[in-house]
Amino acid sequence: MSEIQNPDSQLTAVKWRFPAVHEEGRKFVVIAAFITVFVYWLLPNSIEEIAWLLGGVTIWVAAFFRDPVRTTPVDPKLIVAPADGLVTMIKKGPPPPQLAGEGGLTDPEYTRVSIFMSVFDVHINRTPIAGTVKRIEYVEGKFLNADLDKASDDNERQYFLMEREDGLRIGFTQIAGLVARRILATVKEGDELNAGDRVGLIRFGSRVDVYLPLGTGSKVLLGQRTIAGETILAELGKDNAVAGRSQ
Repeated sequence: MSEIQNPDSQLTAVKWRFPAVHEEGRKFVVIAAFITVFVYWLLPNSIEEIAWLLGGVTIWVAAFFRDPVRTTPVDPKLIVAPADGLVTMIKKGPPPPQLAGEGGLTDPEYTRVSIFMSVFDVHINRTPIAGTVKRIEYVEGKFLNADLDKASDDNERQYFLMEREDGLRIGFTQIAGLVARRILATVKEGDELNAGDRVGLIRFGSRVDVYLPLGTGSKVLLGQRTIAGETILAELGKDNAVAGRSQ
């Protein structure tokens, strides 16, 4: 159960917690661990290094499916990042056809923020705003490098459309990458969500695109790393440019 913190109170019991493994990944951890133990007992001691290597793979699989707790700012003006990763693209353009049209994204131009997730990032995706899941649309496609611009149109992908009570709509897209072979939604159309709630995951490397409405600019920079459910991606109605530098 999520907890709403009072900004006027002092939180004194915050402690680090070991991240849980998402239920979608537990079977892969069990399979990897079984293979590791089997190989360790089967192979002679002279080549047991293979078992140690497989043990490392098991740990990596568990880390890939880690599902850490995130603390999301509760403010209707804020749009939070839906994914952990690297901001690789910020550009203006029309919304994709799957999110556009009646009942969807109707502005002629949106700011698209692309967040690339490497195989070392958390792959649990979260909703950027509170509201109702109005649309989920899956599209089959290729498995090009998710860092490429054309991956938004060519790769396997899944579109989400969120709508608030005041009618504001935000769209975002899960995009498969070179080694991703399954996009999973853990919510369904009609679900009511809070900002930062989990909506799904992508296995093994991918990207998430977020479409900011007209008049709202990105508060993150190219090359910046985001944390799903925590990093403030944009503030509604503010389009002032943010300066920064890599160092």
